Amino acid sequence: MSVETDHEIDIRGEVCPYTFIKSKLKIETMGLSETLRVVTDHEPATKNVPRSMEGEGHEILVWPHKISDSDWEFIIKKG
Repeated sequence: MSVETDHEIDIRGEVCPYTFIKSKLKIETMGLSETLRVVTDHEPATKNVPRSMEGEGHEILVWPHKISDSDWEFIIKKG
């Protein structure tokens, strides 16, 4: 699935809770309804970050899926 995104953050090499903290700091700089592509290599972040973002009122447009042997991506819309 291809979705145009306004912003991207590469948090490979980071572990929870830093994956969420860095994603949250980035989304706070964005405008309402802008989108953020997140790339991570930390599997727990594929569950924790989207769940936490939804809890903060954001929408997950593309749920985490593998893009390589070690990396995942997901896309968040700022709510």
